[in-house]
Amino acid sequence: MINYKRTLIIPVWSAFLMLPFMGITKAVIGGCIILAGFILFSVINNYVKSDKGRRISSDIQRSTNNIHSFAGRPQIKTGATLLVLLLFIVMPLFMNNYYIDVLTIAGIYTVLALGLNIVVGIAGLLDLGYIAFYAVGAYSYGILNTQLGIPFWPALITGALLSALCGTVLGIITLRLRGDYLAIVTLGFLMIVHLVLNNWDGLTNGPNGILGIEPPSIGSFTFSSPAHFYYLIIFIAALAVFVINRINNSRIGRAWIAMREDETAASAMGINVTYMKILAFTLGASWAGLAGVFFAGRYSFISPESFTFFETVLVLSMVVLGGMGSITGVIIGVALLIILPEVFRGFHDYRMLAFGGAMTLMMIFRPQGLIGNPRRKIELMPSEERT
Repeated sequence: MINYKRTLIIPVWSAFLMLPFMGITKAVIGGCIILAGFILFSVINNYVKSDKGRRISSDIQRSTNNIHSFAGRPQIKTGATLLVLLLFIVMPLFMNNYYIDVLTIAGIYTVLALGLNIVVGIAGLLDLGYIAFYAVGAYSYGILNTQLGIPFWPALITGALLSALCGTVLGIITLRLRGDYLAIVTLGFLMIVHLVLNNWDGLTNGPNGILGIEPPSIGSFTFSSPAHFYYLIIFIAALAVFVINRINNSRIGRAWIAMREDETAASAMGINVTYMKILAFTLGASWAGLAGVFFAGRYSFISPESFTFFETVLVLSMVVLGGMGSITGVIIGVALLIILPEVFRGFHDYRMLAFGGAMTLMMIFRPQGLIGNPRRKIELMPSEERT
């Protein structure tokens, strides 16, 4: 049954909270959208709990399992991967520069989310300072290029190594921490990096940032058009997918998962937990450094405002929404949070409202994410394991 009192109070209260920021018209519209959402949710919820709804839900679940078993065949996986790669290669031929640039940004976030997925999704270490490694990569290229004239490709390796070194140091410092304490310390690391970028004027140029960073080049060919950068970030993202997938299915990946499930039990089984924690931070940070160097080369300008806590939240949301520990899920999470808001730019005033609602619904109905890792799903829903 619909709880009419709650159905009315929550939209009215939400509209009241939105009133000072959005004005009366948009607040009323927002309240009506929330009210419509409540009514729609109640109707669907009642229908799903009915006998007919249960039968349909069971049929859908059976069909989904059949699709998963069919898609899990090696030949289908290989064919689908080649098809997706071909699609990514030909897509810019049918798009204008604006949409190519949006896809390039999605590629940067894909690399970032895949790196964070190592730390949070696979190893189970909550890292809220991840964007600091992204900043280290970007500023390493900015400083090396503008002050020492070092080109993009050596700086790409240098940026990744410097970020990995920072990840190693952070991993050593936080060895004894877990959960909320680890999150607070890593957040403090991000704040320290942000303060350094803002106040070390002689090196980082402070809040003004660094201008005039050279784009990448190969011989006499210089990456200049959006399509050039698109293909470069697609290559880096494909490399990240390949490497992280290999690691995830290796002994190291299984050790990370064991450590995530129960650190004490993993240690008792002979896993070097200390080494695995540091390795997770190091590898995750190195991919953030690569993405940072690319970001600096693509936009020729960096400033501390590009590396705020909000960026960490955004990347973490991509991992959670898509499915922690799942590479496919992370890519879908990036597509949902980067590409869809651009497609529906006309509704940008309600973007954060829709984003918060979607995250809440995900936590209630599908905590393992859209394409959750099967091992993670068993952990979150043990009843399904028995069935």
